[in-house]
Amino acid sequence: MRPGQALLLCARQELTLAVRSRWTQIFAVVFALLALAVAGSGYVLSGGQGVQDFARTAVSLVQLVLLLVPLTALLIGVMAIAPERGAAELLFSQPVSRNTILLGNLLGLFLALGAAQALGFGAAGLVIFSQSGEEGLGGFLLLATGSLVLTAIFLALAAVLAAGSLGRRPRALALALVVWFVAVVLSDVAALGLASLLPSGTASRVLILAVVLNPVDAVRTGTLLGIEGTTAFGAASLAFLRFTRGPWGAGLLLGLSALAWIALPTLAALHRLRKADV
Repeated sequence: MRPGQALLLCARQELTLAVRSRWTQIFAVVFALLALAVAGSGYVLSGGQGVQDFARTAVSLVQLVLLLVPLTALLIGVMAIAPERGAAELLFSQPVSRNTILLGNLLGLFLALGAAQALGFGAAGLVIFSQSGEEGLGGFLLLATGSLVLTAIFLALAAVLAAGSLGRRPRALALALVVWFVAVVLSDVAALGLASLLPSGTASRVLILAVVLNPVDAVRTGTLLGIEGTTAFGAASLAFLRFTRGPWGAGLLLGLSALAWIALPTLAALHRLRKADV
C-alpha cells in the first residue's frame, strides 16, 4: 500500500471513530447550542430584542471559542492518540509506519472536530442570516477559521502529550489540562502581571512576546483585528500593532506564529513516537 493511501485509510478510520464518539457528539451539540444562545441573547442583555448580526455574534463568540475549542481538541486528541497498552501494541504492530498512523489520526480528528464546529457555526449563521441579513458575515467566517486553526494547534499539542504517554492515558489527560490552563488562563495573567512591574518599554516587549508566543493570544488578536480593526484592542494588542507597524504586518506575524504552533509540535510528536517503546 502506498504511503498516501495508508494515510487516507488511517484518517478515514479515525474520522469514523471520532464521529461515532459520544464526546465528539456532545461537543457538537453543546457548541451549536451555545452559538445559538449567543446569537439570540446579545440584544436581550442590552435591553433590546431579536438576533444579533454576524459581527456582534462573532465578537461575542470569541471568548467561547478560545475557552472551549482548545480544551476539546486536547482532551479528545489525547484520548484518541494515546490508546491503552494492549491497544497500542496492536495498533503499532500493523504494517504501517508510526508516522503515517499519527498523521492519519490527526487528520481524521481535525475533520471530525471541524465538522462539529461547522454544525455550530452553521446553525447560528442560518438563524442570523434569516433574521439580520448578511452584514458582518466576513468577521463571522474569520472566527470560524480561527476556531479551525486553534483546533489544529491543540491537536498537535495533544499528539506531543500522547506520543510520550502511550499506555498511560490518565497521565496524558492530566498534562492536557495543565497545558490548557497555562495557555488559556495563566499565560495572560502572568504576562500582564509582569508587565505591570516593568518600565513602559520593557513591558511593551513582554506583551508583544505574549501575543506571538501564545497561540490562544495569537488567534484572539488576529480574529479581533479582522472583525473590529484596532478599536477593540487592549494594551497587549496595541503594543503588538505598533511593533508590526500596522494590521498587515500583524496579520503576517500572527499567521507565521500559528503555522509554527502547528508544525513544530507535530514534528516533536512524530519524533517522540518513533522513539517510544510500545
